[in-house]
Amino acid sequence: VPLVELLNKFPSVEWVHTRSAGIDFIASEELFQAPLKQLTNAKGMFSSTLAEYCMLAISYFAKDLPRLMRQKNDVNWEQYPVSEIRGSTLGVVGYGDIGRASAKLAKAYGMRVIGLKRNAEGFSDPYCDDVYGMDRLHDLMAESDYILVSAPLTDQTRGMISAEALSHCKRSAVVINVGRGPIIDEEALVDALQNNRIRGAGLDVMTVEPLPKDSPLWKLDNVLLSPHNMDMTLSFMKESTQFFIDENLPRFVRGQELLNPVDLKAGY
Repeated sequence: VPLVELLNKFPSVEWVHTRSAGIDFIASEELFQAPLKQLTNAKGMFSSTLAEYCMLAISYFAKDLPRLMRQKNDVNWEQYPVSEIRGSTLGVVGYGDIGRASAKLAKAYGMRVIGLKRNAEGFSDPYCDDVYGMDRLHDLMAESDYILVSAPLTDQTRGMISAEALSHCKRSAVVINVGRGPIIDEEALVDALQNNRIRGAGLDVMTVEPLPKDSPLWKLDNVLLSPHNMDMTLSFMKESTQFFIDENLPRFVRGQELLNPVDLKAGY
């Protein structure tokens, strides 16, 4: 692992900062054992635009945007019923910065929000109606109309949205993933989509990226796909770099506590 090799070669390095929120691309057992005092990330830099995508995906299915586009293309004036977002339930798997930003927008739409957290006991938030511990994942899946996956990828979250978890979903449920692809068992998701056991999926992240051209996800009408770019605003790299230069670097020089510390053992 290049980063681990660097740290072992230069043990005087005290701090590493990553311009992304997730650290799965550098995480390893060797890194956790390396002589590194602090690791920070860009948590919060991408939350607002990913929350906007969450609401886009919800609206895409609630108002049946594909049908609208087909009817426009066919010059077809045919009215049809749509789903109301108000009063529906958003379940957030991984109620961190992205999940909270999404919940804030969801509440503006009049949605109920359920959050799933590793440390749920004693947690409260004005945008979250109920908070469940990780042992209640299946309850969240069963109660939610829209399920947002915004958890980091760790050994504990890899594959957590399994065939069993998906089997608890309503047939009208929509799964939205802005976390990491491998959190969802993609084969099980495809099976659920192909057999209409869930209504649809909005996916900005995949198990393998770029998504292979022979993936069945490309051909499914009930899938909204984006090439892992829903956080790629025109200024996202600049803002992430500015956070490092303007916020954490001065704190490091002054010996102050750094923002966005990463728990190496937890993986986020």
